[in-house]
Amino acid sequence: MHIRAMKVDDLAYVMKLEEELFPHSSWKKEDYLREIENNGFAHYFVLEDKEIIGYIGMWFVYEQATVTTIGISKKRQGEHLSKKLLGYALMRAALHGCEKCDLEVRVSNKVAIGLYKSFGFEEKAIRKNYYVDNHEDAYLMIKERLDDYGNDFSY
Repeated sequence: MHIRAMKVDDLAYVMKLEEELFPHSSWKKEDYLREIENNGFAHYFVLEDKEIIGYIGMWFVYEQATVTTIGISKKRQGEHLSKKLLGYALMRAALHGCEKCDLEVRVSNKVAIGLYKSFGFEEKAIRKNYYVDNHEDAYLMIKERLDDYGNDFSY
């Protein structure tokens, strides 16, 4: 099992996962293509175990990192793979010079909130009606310091 940069050739697999995980709010292939090819701030990674089983997207904008998306195949959830993927991405952000990281998460997604809190993210605000599919609120969560990931290559 390994983590590597996402390539255009990966998009067919990523789109299958995206539709499985987020059927009502999935990104389009064109969105990923634009991010990979044209957004100099975007960094996308995939987790492979014979096939792509997870992915994460982040923006590194100067000292700020933002998690844009994360997903693990339903058949592989519960194996702590999202922890591996997020840890790797935070390490890459720290090595890139990012000092903090933010993300939005559905207020109902207790598993993800627990994961983010285990990495030191804190709930800082509520974004009302954030999600277009059902108008659910989102927590804005922030990890204030990434310097603790700069030398950890265990992910």
